[in-house]
Amino acid sequence: MANDDERIALFLDYENLAIGARDGLGVSPFDFGPVADALAERGRVVVRRAYADWSYFDADRRLLARAQVELIEIPQRIGGSRKNAADIKMAVDAIELAYERGFITTFAIGTGDSDFTPLVHKLRELDKRVIGIGVQSSTSALLPPACDEFLFYDRLPGVEPSQEPKRGRGRGRQPGAAPLPVSTPSVVSSTPSGATASAGDADRVVADVPVDEEVAAAEERDVGLLVARTLSGLQRHADGPVLASRLKRAILRKDPTFDEADQGFRGFGELLRHLESQRVVELRRGSAQGDPEVTFPEDDSADDDAFRLLVDVVRELQASGLPPQLSGLKNQLRKRLPDFSEKRYGFNSFLSFAKAARARDLIAMEWDDDAGDYLLRVPG
Repeated sequence: MANDDERIALFLDYENLAIGARDGLGVSPFDFGPVADALAERGRVVVRRAYADWSYFDADRRLLARAQVELIEIPQRIGGSRKNAADIKMAVDAIELAYERGFITTFAIGTGDSDFTPLVHKLRELDKRVIGIGVQSSTSALLPPACDEFLFYDRLPGVEPSQEPKRGRGRGRQPGAAPLPVSTPSVVSSTPSGATASAGDADRVVADVPVDEEVAAAEERDVGLLVARTLSGLQRHADGPVLASRLKRAILRKDPTFDEADQGFRGFGELLRHLESQRVVELRRGSAQGDPEVTFPEDDSADDDAFRLLVDVVRELQASGLPPQLSGLKNQLRKRLPDFSEKRYGFNSFLSFAKAARARDLIAMEWDDDAGDYLLRVPG
């Protein structure tokens, strides 16, 4: 185990995140999987704690327990404030851990509440890196600038809003906010994902459109997609080249059961050479023998083929009389190319892939409130 990995302590102001995801994105219960994946690409998460009155989050409690999150009970007294109890306990625990566990290098604070800004400042005074995590519509404008890095939950790969994210930033959780209703359990997403765009990115990013369950299961079994998505995430926030050893550690943090032998390879290097022959990755000489640098191929001919496929499908659907919607379009591409996946080209979501085509003036995209989706067309 390399000693340059970040050691991360994760603290979740769970009610703030869950209510923000419900009201801002239509997501309930809160899916912890995309958060876990994003942090796995940044280092080892050695502490996972979530704070809430768990009597309001029965289904969420079971999902978090499966994800190895320690649940800290903060009961709310009748007639008392629903706000300060969890905030104070979480801040005290974070400072205590910062002093007692010197090996922890990074604190991930999941909240949109500006009341945690003094905690962020104090942790940085103690030479700790701070990553903030919050839903954009319910995150105070004061919080992201205080952090070393801020991840908007809306933008994490794997987050699938059921409504268009609300514009503008909120003020965080309000005192007396209504609790979430008890929701039916769902499976925590364990799909590997890349890192998020930075907080300064002005473009609102919505999640990938859902595909049918069989296609999603096939993607999870595709080791090429796992490697490509992890590599893409590492490249987005890495200061230097991504070496094979670092890539392997990030994959294992996402899926501790990963073993290249299950795919028929004797070693991780042999797997990478196989993926290089398929033009999924490209290997270059690294700083140490036997530990090559891994990147995406510079030849963009494969990208051109993918964009050409998208344009052809949109034009064909457009000719039928109605502009095609983004939802379901990925399945239309798969009718032409069954193994199509935007992850192979370094895109975290199908929406990001479509926006890249728009940036190249290959297609036009507009949000339609009546349809509740993006409408696409080929210009001209």
